[in-house]
Amino acid sequence: MSSSGFKFTLLVPLMVACLMASSASNFHNDFDITWGDGRGKIVNNGEVLTLSLDKASGSGFQSKNEYLFGKIDMQLKLLSSKGSTWDEIDFEFLGNLSGDPYILHTNVFSQGKGNREQQFYLWFDPTADFHTYSILWNPQRIIFSVDGTPIREFKNMESFGVPFPKNQPMRIYSSLWNADDWATRGGLVKTDWTQAPFTASYRNFNADACVWSNGASSCKSNASPSSASTNSAWFSQEMDSAKQQRL
Repeated sequence: MSSSGFKFTLLVPLMVACLMASSASNFHNDFDITWGDGRGKIVNNGEVLTLSLDKASGSGFQSKNEYLFGKIDMQLKLLSSKGSTWDEIDFEFLGNLSGDPYILHTNVFSQGKGNREQQFYLWFDPTADFHTYSILWNPQRIIFSVDGTPIREFKNMESFGVPFPKNQPMRIYSSLWNADDWATRGGLVKTDWTQAPFTASYRNFNADACVWSNGASSCKSNASPSSASTNSAWFSQEMDSAKQQRL
């Protein structure tokens, strides 16, 4: 079984400080910085992780654990798997001209098939302060939320032949990299390297989730909400009428 991931991705140019959050944790315990030649750092006694991008390279990290279903919160960015049939649940921040709105790009891959992009204009400046970006992933649906407000729901429509990520464990990945060849208004906006280095800051990671290890889930049954976790509301959670209206 190939490994997947929840992916938080920052695509520059002119990305100054993108931020994700969740509950109290220690990044030393939960994540490994995987590339960037020192541009990724864990600071403040493990409370904050920063990624940096300059003209030479960006940087990235991944979670030590893999998960099969869960509720993931982070103050900033997001999920993906390896191989040709990977699964991925994706938050991406697309760079833009200074002063223009930031675009939050979402996508869901299942069995290597994507093309399920939806994009949103945020109602705040994501570089000014920390905000909480969340993914709720259970066997029935995936809900993307920002600061507790749902912005997208992707339902399990396997009965209509639409693949849904439910069999491959996912690892959390995040990266900060230059994509000014395509991500910034189709490549029209180029990175202003005089503003480098660009920095993304992360804090308050929280995973109420089923940890996958040695071919087994920490949850007793992937089909049983009562055994999904100590707080299993997320395992069968759906959006009520109030959240549907907010969406």
